[in-house]
Amino acid sequence: MGKLSDILREQGKLDDIAAAWDSTDAAGDFDTLPKGEYVADIVKGDAIESRTNATPGYRLTFEVAEGDHVGGRFWHECWFTEAALSRTKRDLGKLGVTDLRQLEQPLPAVFRCRVKLAVRRDDDGNESNRVRLFDVLEVIRPEPDAFAPTTEANADGGKGGGTETAIAAADDDDDSDFPPTDETYKNQFYQSLDDESEDS
Repeated sequence: MGKLSDILREQGKLDDIAAAWDSTDAAGDFDTLPKGEYVADIVKGDAIESRTNATPGYRLTFEVAEGDHVGGRFWHECWFTEAALSRTKRDLGKLGVTDLRQLEQPLPAVFRCRVKLAVRRDDDGNESNRVRLFDVLEVIRPEPDAFAPTTEANADGGKGGGTETAIAAADDDDDSDFPPTDETYKNQFYQSLDDESEDS
């Protein structure tokens, strides 16, 4: 494989790209997005500590889903202090969180939100984004694994019958909420965490 300069020279682009390289500033790891309203997905949640006081918190990672800045990311920190707790409970409650134990698990889905985003500047002039407000528009459930064995198939030693049993059980459940609503999905997930905690 040839040198980059040889490739660019053969394409007649060496001088143009070299000039552009010299005049272009390197991008930051994550560029600050302009203030405004965005449609963005909450794709991750992490437990964190502040750098100065080791204050415990929970950080939500947003990724822009529509518009000119698709793929851009910003973050929202929820702090567990007396002063911030009511806001933290409000924001996490939008994701169905009612118990701190739920934050020990990964988020059950991607939460598509409408977000009002601001830009703040610190004493050194560095800019960063701040989430002023967000509302959940949609809960995007993960796609089921078509190759995952069913519980009945496992109990049957992998000899079959699991699919038929599952279908029959679904047919018998006339009162089931199918397809489940976003709220039902969240409640079922978080109830399963409570059941696991009680069994442990």
